[in-house]
Amino acid sequence: QAQLVESGGGSVQSGGSLRLSCAVSGTITGNYRMGWFRQTPGKEREGVASIARDGTTTYTDSVKGRFTISQDNDKNTLILQMNSLKPEDTAIYYCALKYTAPGWGVSLRQIDYAYWGQGTQVTVSS
Repeated sequence: QAQLVESGGGSVQSGGSLRLSCAVSGTITGNYRMGWFRQTPGKEREGVASIARDGTTTYTDSVKGRFTISQDNDKNTLILQMNSLKPEDTAIYYCALKYTAPGWGVSLRQIDYAYWGQGTQVTVSS
């Protein structure tokens, strides 16, 4: 079992920045992938960014060049640095974790994750 808790959401004007954090209870061991997802009312949850244990990352096209996913040194905190924010980035942001077999890599699909946080609201005004 793992518990994930997001923080860092808030309100910002278009062009601003926010840094989201996701604290994972316990020590992450073995192979894994972690990801950030977002959801707006009436829409499916969308994969934003993913990182695997080996440091491989992937991003959805709409955030490439603006968002950066990373982990702190002890690997127990997932970070999403969001720059040049746009109103269309407004959503509830969730972090997620999946322990994997070697070589499974990154993923932006919800089905590829087992543990989820409760979400943090990000609002970008124009």
